[in-house]
Amino acid sequence: MAKSPSTPAIEALAAEIGENIYIDVAKWHLYLAEAHLHTPLAEQVYPLLLEDRLNQGELEKILGGLTVTLGEGKRQLPLLELIPASGVARLLTLLTDYQDNL
Repeated sequence: MAKSPSTPAIEALAAEIGENIYIDVAKWHLYLAEAHLHTPLAEQVYPLLLEDRLNQGELEKILGGLTVTLGEGKRQLPLLELIPASGVARLLTLLTDYQDNL
């Protein structure tokens, strides 16, 4: 599978997301960078930031479309179901702040 091209801006956004947002599994916090989910998420949200189309609904749609494979493929869950509601709100704030600095 070919790796999608990444720009410095997307890499910077991915780093912010990866260090600050986590999934919660049995009260364990797995940051998105550790789960290798930060870059795919950044690649999905970055165009919305450039187009000034980011909102709660669009973010939840993206998080709902990114699936996380569990148990060696036995199950897949949308990322939205693994990030706590407070984490989604924090992600929206992080992205809004990032967009303000573009």
